[in-house]
Amino acid sequence: TAGPEVPLAIPYGVYDLGTDAGWVNVGVDHDTSAFAVASIRRWWAARGALDHPAADRLLITADAGGSNSYRYRLWKAELAALAAETGLTITVCHFPPGTSKWNKIEHRLFSQITMNWRGRPLTSHQVVVATIASTRTRTGLRVEAELDTGSYPLGIAVPIGQLRRLPITAHACHGAWNYTIDPTGGELGPVRAEERARARGRALVVLADERLTGMTTAELAELAALLAPAQAALAAQRRFEQRGGPRRRAAGAGSTGLLTDADRVLVTVVYQRQLCSMNVLSDLLGVNANSIGQAIADTRALLAEHGRTIAPSTLRFATADALTAFASGSGEEPPRPRLAERLAEPALTGMPRTELAALTERVVPVLAARAERHRHRQRGGERLPGARGGVFTQKITDPERVLATVLYRRGLGTHDTLAELFEVSRRTIGGVLRDVGPLLDQNGYVATPAATRFTTAAELLDSLPAPHPHDTDTPTS
Repeated sequence: TAGPEVPLAIPYGVYDLGTDAGWVNVGVDHDTSAFAVASIRRWWAARGALDHPAADRLLITADAGGSNSYRYRLWKAELAALAAETGLTITVCHFPPGTSKWNKIEHRLFSQITMNWRGRPLTSHQVVVATIASTRTRTGLRVEAELDTGSYPLGIAVPIGQLRRLPITAHACHGAWNYTIDPTGGELGPVRAEERARARGRALVVLADERLTGMTTAELAELAALLAPAQAALAAQRRFEQRGGPRRRAAGAGSTGLLTDADRVLVTVVYQRQLCSMNVLSDLLGVNANSIGQAIADTRALLAEHGRTIAPSTLRFATADALTAFASGSGEEPPRPRLAERLAEPALTGMPRTELAALTERVVPVLAARAERHRHRQRGGERLPGARGGVFTQKITDPERVLATVLYRRGLGTHDTLAELFEVSRRTIGGVLRDVGPLLDQNGYVATPAATRFTTAAELLDSLPAPHPHDTDTPTS
């Protein structure tokens, strides 16, 4: 039976077709994309650069899944960093899913390693490394192995915008599986692990701004200390369930997560304040959105158990850059014109404001009920404790949905015009019209055709009276 003294060994192999040589990096932490590229980096430094001193290109054939999956942004971002470090133009060709058995590394390297260590107890890292390194064949295969004690935590995320700015060119044939990474030429230099860690630390400082959290540093620390014991118990329970039994390694043997318990509390507070979405937090912290979601789900349940509620803010940030700029003082959230109030002009709606308000009051509760029924089906049950009630589920509010449908029914603009006006997609406007139109009919609404049809949002807004200075929403904390 495995016990706490049994170490964890993760072999990642590199097989050089030209020299019939294998090199295996034996990790002790996690099999992540960062570990996979670190293994290639260590091979290049130990063998590749010596065996191929004049090389300026590197071809990598890899499986489609695992830590070197073609879907993983971190795999490609780390390879871009390796290309920049070594000056190599790196081309990657992934074997299509289900065909990895054709990879030469399976036939010529790992099959030989497996036969070499069969029947031999792998009792320590030293035994694993020595056994792999002793693999030889009559045809001349030689294998080297090294122990990698580095930390490769789970949950690192690379924003799609950052990936798009890297010098990665997809091939014409199956570009998702075949691509080339240049050592230079991207709009953004490759971000290395230590730089990500520093950026995450700076982002956490940004999130701790009192205007964002609604509490002082001391109050936030007090809340983190209050929840810490329950967080530790919850984490221990989850690890027990994942292992299916007692721990197999000594306490503290594994790596630490990207977010500490205090960080998880901070992220949850910011999210519960309704400042931004999980995707914004993911981009800001460089942490996978699933990890962010798990941290929030756990912590908000603990907040509910301790009777602590987080008051929502009126601030809203759609991007990580906007949040950072606000916290730094260089980008105060600009006042937002009361667009809905301006568009409710009788000249546009064809009815007095009081009549439009009454119609909206009748329709909005039905829209809200339908939306909640839809979310209930998606959740499969009641809303979890501490949930925010779907603050970011609609790109436009229910009253704006009614207003947009009235404007469309009057023939003031096309789907594209309304999409531009309300800053949503054409598809969203189409959904609004399908949802709200029948409800207007049920309430006896009959549109009077407008005299003018506008082709752009700018034309429609120019037709309105200038807004008064007080017609703005200035965010407050």
